Amino acid sequence: MTTVGTLTRADLSEALHRQIGLSRTESAKIVEQILTEMCEALARGENVKISGFGTFVLRDKGERIGRNPKTGVEVPIAPRRVLTFRASQMMRERIVTSS
Repeated sequence: MTTVGTLTRADLSEALHRQIGLSRTESAKIVEQILTEMCEALARGENVKISGFGTFVLRDKGERIGRNPKTGVEVPIAPRRVLTFRASQMMRERIVTSS
C-alpha cells in the first residue's frame, strides 16, 4: 500500500475548476460554502450525511476513569462530545477494491 498525500481545500477547488470549468475563485467559494454549512450543522448538533460517501455523527461520551500510561495513576476523563465518521457501504467497497 502506498501513501498518497492529503486532499486539501485547494485540491478540491482545483478539481472543481478543472472538471466543471468554474473559475478558481468561484470554485474556492463553493468549497468554503460547503464546508461552512457542514460545520454549522455539526455545531447545531445535527449529523451530516453525504449519500455515497458517509455520515459525520456527533456522540456524547460520558465521564469515565482513565489511566496515565506512564505512571499508572487513575484520572477522571470529563464528559465530552466527539465527532465520528462512518463511511457508506459504497465508499467502503471503493476503498477495498482500490487497494
